[in-house]
Amino acid sequence: MQKYIAGAVATMLMLSAGFFIWIGAQERETVLPDAPAPPQVQEAKNVLPVANAESPIEGSAPPTPPKAYKASREELRFNRYDRDRDEVITRLELMSSRTKAFRKLDKDGNNLLTFEEWAVATSDRFEKADRNKNNQLTRSEFRTTRPKRSAPRCKC
Repeated sequence: MQKYIAGAVATMLMLSAGFFIWIGAQERETVLPDAPAPPQVQEAKNVLPVANAESPIEGSAPPTPPKAYKASREELRFNRYDRDRDEVITRLELMSSRTKAFRKLDKDGNNLLTFEEWAVATSDRFEKADRNKNNQLTRSEFRTTRPKRSAPRCKC
């Protein structure tokens, strides 16, 4: 109960202080400075400027534009995954570039990749790389398992 009484007293003190400040501000006379005179309106002439006989025919060269920013290889790679350009790559954005490869592996089309589907694709890749069919991959045979690089896109 004492907290409520103390709060009511504090509120009354603040209201009375605000009232006295308001009354004191009203009694002061504020003098506004005179506004500057409006600018003189000159008569507009619809005449184009004329060059003198001594004026050069050509003007100075225009300023050179600033050099364009060249993005690094990592920035280009980052931008390829950042689909909504918010400077953050979400898991969905990163995985969306892999959907084509996923669909190739998902043979039954149920959007679930089973171990069997993955194993078949892996064993097919192994069989293609094992040229001498001895169930072992040499370094040169293993190099052929790397995914083929696509042709570079023209940035025209």
